[in-house]
Amino acid sequence: MFTNIFYDAKAYIKGSKQYPKINGIVTFKETKNGVILTAKINNLPQSKDKCKGRFFGFHIHEGISCTGNVNDNFANAKSHLNLTNCPHPFHTGDLPPLLENKGYAYMSVLIDKFKIKDILGKVIIIHDAPDDFNTQPSGNSGTKIGCGKIEK
Repeated sequence: MFTNIFYDAKAYIKGSKQYPKINGIVTFKETKNGVILTAKINNLPQSKDKCKGRFFGFHIHEGISCTGNVNDNFANAKSHLNLTNCPHPFHTGDLPPLLENKGYAYMSVLIDKFKIKDILGKVIIIHDAPDDFNTQPSGNSGTKIGCGKIEK
């Protein structure tokens, strides 16, 4: 498991029943210019085409639990966090996609759409398809395949 001593919040990612090997950590560090989000994810489904990687939708959701039902392992994640009532892709929880590289993804990005206090207790979701940044309400990013609860 990855560790990082310089964070204000973190979420340990676990895979769905269909993708139980997915794991990783997302850390959040608040700065004067916004929150630095860093994601380190392992065992993502890989592209079969050597000329293509896979992009995965990545969002903070308003739910507080990585639980669900038979049809959606993470149904209780609910919808994208949207504190400002903006359309997609300008929800508070809309994030850049993850890019798979041999099953691994790493991303670090500075975001000024939220503060740590706004996201504590919420969940962060990995979807099996890329966000199209257009379709309402959530970018047509497919099934939820990974989830983690954001905690101190």
